[in-house]
Amino acid sequence: MAAQSAQPKWTELAAGTAITVPGSARFNRTGDWRSVRPVWDHAKCIRCGVCVVYCPEGCIGWNAQGYPDADLEYCKGCGICVRECWTACIRQVEEEV
Repeated sequence: MAAQSAQPKWTELAAGTAITVPGSARFNRTGDWRSVRPVWDHAKCIRCGVCVVYCPEGCIGWNAQGYPDADLEYCKGCGICVRECWTACIRQVEEEV
């Protein structure tokens, strides 16, 4: 028989139990979780900002030339920006090891 886990089930946690500290996301670099990353073709990009709006991590911003780019310190490579871009100017590329 397998040993019981010492971790409580989520239903056993007290109300208001903090799993993470609010506002700590900027200290938790999550970009190293990804295996793929978004790359923009700025020749196709019309700077509509749809990718910025749909990014669940809020890590897509505007570069100095006014085009969207992901902050790779936080981008998890989920691909939502790729799916939502109707000009198909974003593609996923594999991370280099």
